[in-house]
Amino acid sequence: MTTNPRVALITGASQGIGAGLVAGYRKLGWAVVANSRTIGDGDDPMVLAVSGDVGQHGVGKRIVDAAVDRFGRLDTVVNNAGIFIAKPFADYTDEDYAAITGVNLRGFFEVSRAAAAQMLEQGTGGHLVTISTTLVEHANSAVPSALASLTKGGLNAATRALAIEYATRGIRSNAVSLGIIRTPMHDPSEYDALAALHPVGRVGEVADVVDAVLYLETAPFVTGEILHVDGGQNAGH
Repeated sequence: MTTNPRVALITGASQGIGAGLVAGYRKLGWAVVANSRTIGDGDDPMVLAVSGDVGQHGVGKRIVDAAVDRFGRLDTVVNNAGIFIAKPFADYTDEDYAAITGVNLRGFFEVSRAAAAQMLEQGTGGHLVTISTTLVEHANSAVPSALASLTKGGLNAATRALAIEYATRGIRSNAVSLGIIRTPMHDPSEYDALAALHPVGRVGEVADVVDAVLYLETAPFVTGEILHVDGGQNAGH
């Protein structure tokens, strides 16, 4: 089995934070498996595009298998794919619930389970990173989003549980908890208002998230951490 380069699998990789993470890991010299519902091959032979909805049964393992088939190993997974729908709790529909839990929970579960099994088989350790939200700890009446808290709060707990379960076997587990980040998810006209949600008075940039994930990647003594990248939102307002 080859030992170089190291390989990262990134979900939700076609735009925004995911695309930034692909570029960030490539700058480290890693090979990358880039997944989203629809994603095409690019010019870089060290980036393998694998399309598929991680909210669907079996897709997670298929992506992990593709990584191993192409590059011979898997070292890191960044669970970046997610669905966020803000609306009053009583207005959520069964379709909202199925969509949000499908991607946020099943996607995390199936990708991470298959990845952990591969990392254990390799015996060289690994890293699970999950993108979360500060709304888990600091609900905001201006952004009602109970289903985000339901799913991402569970992922924060799972992040810590996996960190302890695998601590002696070299697999680390961390999360990055975000405020509002400037991505295609938001209309540009909203950013002035959204900036007010953060004590620092601005929204975050994709580069802020990439820097945080790559810090965790290069911090071997850090596991079980929920790293807040939220302009101070977690500390108060």
